[in-house]
Amino acid sequence: MEWQDQAIVLGVRRHGETSVIAEVMTQTRGRHLGMVRGGRSRRMQPVLQPGNRVEVTWRARLDEHLGQFQVEPVSLRAARLMESATSVYGVQAMAALLRLLPERDPHLRLYNALDIILDSLHAPHEAGGLFARFELAMLDELGFGLDLSACAVTGTTADLAFVSPKTGRAVSRTVGQGWADRLFSYPDFLARQGAAAADEVTLAEAFRMTGYFLDRDIYGPRGLKPPEAREGFVQAALKAARAANPSD
Repeated sequence: MEWQDQAIVLGVRRHGETSVIAEVMTQTRGRHLGMVRGGRSRRMQPVLQPGNRVEVTWRARLDEHLGQFQVEPVSLRAARLMESATSVYGVQAMAALLRLLPERDPHLRLYNALDIILDSLHAPHEAGGLFARFELAMLDELGFGLDLSACAVTGTTADLAFVSPKTGRAVSRTVGQGWADRLFSYPDFLARQGAAAADEVTLAEAFRMTGYFLDRDIYGPRGLKPPEAREGFVQAALKAARAANPSD
């Protein structure tokens, strides 16, 4: 059996003296593993760095086998992703999230989002907001998406200001103002297209909300803890937002 696809490297682990097992997120075949012969060579090591976009050819005798990858570089952005804390932690945190997906289960939306975000992670002022959106997309793809399109009580789509921790649905300002201490704030940069960029306060609110639902619906039921890389990314993103607005 054989197929070819675009892919993003998530990580590798050693296999024997010269080979590695590569884990990639493919465009049309989801998260996939395969052995790369000579993957530890000087030529291949720079190619098989997390965050790089590559073209993979997978071959195996049977579909259920691990199989082998032939890997060709397309966009080698790993070096740039090492330039800031947000990008270093961001790559690790998104890879950890994608490992929650069943192997070989297609998720084109997540592949496209990952590819776009990796091109912006090195810009700390953009990274936080993009990552929060990625976490929302992950919840949706795993079957626990939040309904943030309209107020859960009135059905209005205007002035959505809160999110219910119980239902994961949006709540308008008028309805939720008396219960604000029991609701999550719905950050403006998530609620409205064209809204101002995320700042330290709205980023913290977004991470608190997505972290709560990830823990309640994904990590907790599986007996898992959130990856340490997420906390590292959150702190780096908040620090970058603080530096961008020192007077706030």
